[in-house]
Amino acid sequence: MTEQEIQDSIDRYLLHHGFDAFNPRAALIDMDGTLLDSMKWHTRAWHRMMTELGVECTRDEFYLYEGMTGAATIALLIKRAFGREATDEEKRELYARKTGYFNEYPRVETVPGATRMVSCLMDHGITRVLVTGSGQPSNLARLDDDFPGGFPHNLRITSRDVKFGKPHPEPYLKGMALAKSEPWECIVIENAPLGVEAGARAGAFTIAVTTGPIPPEELWKAGADMVFPSMEQLADALPVILNR
Repeated sequence: MTEQEIQDSIDRYLLHHGFDAFNPRAALIDMDGTLLDSMKWHTRAWHRMMTELGVECTRDEFYLYEGMTGAATIALLIKRAFGREATDEEKRELYARKTGYFNEYPRVETVPGATRMVSCLMDHGITRVLVTGSGQPSNLARLDDDFPGGFPHNLRITSRDVKFGKPHPEPYLKGMALAKSEPWECIVIENAPLGVEAGARAGAFTIAVTTGPIPPEELWKAGADMVFPSMEQLADALPVILNR
């Protein structure tokens, strides 16, 4: 993406939201599929657990639910399959089973380019806030090792911290509050339509990266201000974005 294309994207963002300036001070960043290349195992674990329960589903559809809390995903599929509401006990038990399956699979790697992206933000003095729909302890615990100093524990929004998960803007609005920043001072970095929609609805400059099978068109439709074909390409462009 050229410098002019970056400036054009920022100008469209400002016009759309009616803001006077774009002054990035904070980055609100998703985890699964954005920092960690974990969605292939999440989708496998979800599909395994739900098919055992007798719910007809495909593995690929779980990419579209990325960003929802586990409880919301379970509620959606139970309602669709059985025409009733899932109980709180079911949500807890089924999410625990899904988590157990996920932990059986190989250790996930970081998304190529994610380390460089986070380092760039740190070098520019940008506050980093983790905003994830996950409550997966094994992945959250890894962040200190994979991104040293990148995500302080007091700057994390997880599924436990919100009433409404993505695509509701609440997770990103809470992330902005933690960063003590206004929407025009925040960039969101996401890889899934529900997360992109949440960031855009919160008023942040929302950057999407295609790190899985979801086509770029779906990310644009969800409200992305920019879409990059890889995290490596975002890492290349990030210094220009931050210096606008």
